[in-house]
Amino acid sequence: MVQSERLICSSDSVVDGGPGVRFAVTRHGVEEPAFVIRFNGRVFAYFNRCGHVPVELDWQHGEFFDDSKLYLICATHGALYAPESGQCLGGRCNGRGLAKIPVAERDGNVYLTLTE
Repeated sequence: MVQSERLICSSDSVVDGGPGVRFAVTRHGVEEPAFVIRFNGRVFAYFNRCGHVPVELDWQHGEFFDDSKLYLICATHGALYAPESGQCLGGRCNGRGLAKIPVAERDGNVYLTLTE
């Protein structure tokens, strides 16, 4: 297996508990929406699809956190997810979490890490 990286954004573009950065990932030959957020000082990335129905989470472009800045929230039905794991914490996600995407942060940038 070969691992490669693709630049997503600069580290300072992702503020703890603040707006996320949207990007696209090709999966099974289809371009899928994704996002990266920062929580407790670490970056995490997920496909931008609710576990309940396949709708994008953000309630405004790049806004994924609820008002408390402790949870990711689906703007459509209010499902709550843990920012550090994507685990469904409540609402209509019915135990289905977010699909995590591997990312790495170094030298002031955030990278998508791909394994081929």
